[in-house]
Amino acid sequence: MTEEKLIVSARAITNKIKIGLLERDMSQVELANLIGEGVQQLNRAIHADMSPKSVEIRQKIYKVLNIKD
Repeated sequence: MTEEKLIVSARAITNKIKIGLLERDMSQVELANLIGEGVQQLNRAIHADMSPKSVEIRQKIYKVLNIKD
């Protein structure tokens, strides 16, 4: 059950970010350049990696895309 909740939460994070990108007609590459991060690191963060770096990147993403976490 706990693993299932983690998967659902991870999908929710990914969906919020992808919707934010679509609403702004922005690609992941453009977002990575805007926040000064690598594309691969950004992709890991978008897909809910839980490393401290990914958490930091998600905070930047939320700020740029105006997503409330």
